[in-house]
Amino acid sequence: MAGINDYKIIGKKSKKYFELLATELDFDYSSLEDKQIERLGFYLFIIEHLSNTTEVLDIADLVTDTDFNSILFNERFDDCGIDAIIIDDEEHHIQLFNFKYRTKFNIGKQSLNETILSSKFINAIVNEDLSQLEGKTQKGAKEIVEKLNGNEEWKISLFVVSNEDIEITSKDHHLEQMERVYGLEVIPVGLEQISQFVSLRPNPVNAELIVDNDAIMSFSESSISSSKSYIIRLPLTEIIRITCADSDLRRNYGIEVLEPLTKVNIDYSVLFDNVRGLVVKSKYNKNISFSLKNDPTKFFMYNNGLTLTANDIKAEPVNANKKIRLTIDSLQVLNGGQSLRTIHQFNSEDPKHLEDYLSKSEVLVRIFKTSKDSNLNNKIAEYTNSQNSISNVDLKSLRSEQLQIEQFLDDHNIIYSRKTGDTGLDITKKYLHKISMERFGQILMSFRGMPERATNQKKFIFDKYYDELFLSETFKLELCPEMITSYFLVKKEYEKIKGTVTSSEQKVFYVLYMTTIIQKSIVEIITQLEQIIKLYKPSSGKTLSEARKLIQLNFRTYLDEQILTTTTILR
Repeated sequence: MAGINDYKIIGKKSKKYFELLATELDFDYSSLEDKQIERLGFYLFIIEHLSNTTEVLDIADLVTDTDFNSILFNERFDDCGIDAIIIDDEEHHIQLFNFKYRTKFNIGKQSLNETILSSKFINAIVNEDLSQLEGKTQKGAKEIVEKLNGNEEWKISLFVVSNEDIEITSKDHHLEQMERVYGLEVIPVGLEQISQFVSLRPNPVNAELIVDNDAIMSFSESSISSSKSYIIRLPLTEIIRITCADSDLRRNYGIEVLEPLTKVNIDYSVLFDNVRGLVVKSKYNKNISFSLKNDPTKFFMYNNGLTLTANDIKAEPVNANKKIRLTIDSLQVLNGGQSLRTIHQFNSEDPKHLEDYLSKSEVLVRIFKTSKDSNLNNKIAEYTNSQNSISNVDLKSLRSEQLQIEQFLDDHNIIYSRKTGDTGLDITKKYLHKISMERFGQILMSFRGMPERATNQKKFIFDKYYDELFLSETFKLELCPEMITSYFLVKKEYEKIKGTVTSSEQKVFYVLYMTTIIQKSIVEIITQLEQIIKLYKPSSGKTLSEARKLIQLNFRTYLDEQILTTTTILR
């Protein structure tokens, strides 16, 4: 159960997000109260964790909340109860957000009544009448209607988010209509779930357990090595015990009465090194719960198991050598975090689940002794997760070169966000910028002369292009801060002229590329790029949008030719 300390930590985290945005916007927030700053930053904090958008400037563009846009952008329009609209074209997922930020911590659950939901917005979507909407709200609604009227299938989710616990007790009838017509899913997100987003450097998690000789297999790198790792078949009751937040229970390997385990929560410290963050309402979570309830004895066959690491593992024969006692120091779950969360969630749903289902289920566990070798930990995490549906960006986030970039940029007051929710290595430091690994990869690709691939082939940046971009001799760590600073300078120039020129990340990447071959101001380069975009005619004769032009190699070649004939080239 989340408490007042979780509430305070989330408030500090939210404030940090707002400060990062204010720095990028050169916004003076000295007149705002702390709780107001926390509330506005809360939107950014939550959206990064529940969507595929990671850059604070991009997230700010998605927020439709009336006060947020009025305070930061001097744009006032009715948000109609929808505080953010995200349309993910890759996932075919429409995400709507309704936020409630409480300025005081209260014990108990907050009921959701119809006044917190958006009758006006939902009704406008259902009836396709957007005349009463305005600003970002109208723009988002228009795009949603277009998507829903298209041939492709779209999933719609309404996230109702509060920094208190939430319980949905009633729904607006327009919302129920949209649930029926479009299959909309309402997902409440409260303080307990949000507290799982916060990554804090954990205290060591130690545990002890006893296993039968026929349920354990040891192995070592060589016959003379004294360092051993283990493969174990464990009941889920033991999985719950050794990963719970009760340190006494973790050490109590001889527990016979299971009732205390029905009341425990997971110790999220064991998931600090896990590459995958919390996935809210995942279909895999449902599948795991279904398997546990309907076929618990076969769960061992259906689940891939858990991969654990430890600084040290001590094994001692006991019970006349019939059993092995294991003492595990600094336990971390590198693979299987979603399974572990779901197992604990399933346990908490009903006290009977432990005895009826979990005690009858087993899972395969691999425990590697890594002796504080972070590089080995990172490789195990990457390779054991590589067969699952985890992005290449997440898999590469644990590589030693990425850790090196993170540390180097931190020394230059830049947050290199390797994981969702990163707000810097030093919570007290005032940072200049925050950049995600994926966005930096796109920046790097642009400076390397491939701006057309930066968006069109971004999924390959941390795959087939990874070695070329990050491990080749052309990669210079000392140039990284300058490249990131240039990116944000270009973004600011586009922000200044947004009333006359349409901005896009594609254009920003081209401007970065052009700075490497011509010596002009950013404003001059933007002007030249706009002219070249208008002049370009594809050989097919078809009319293309700006976005379609910018992903073509032929356009990049045309741009190079135009620059060559009109400008002095730097290289």
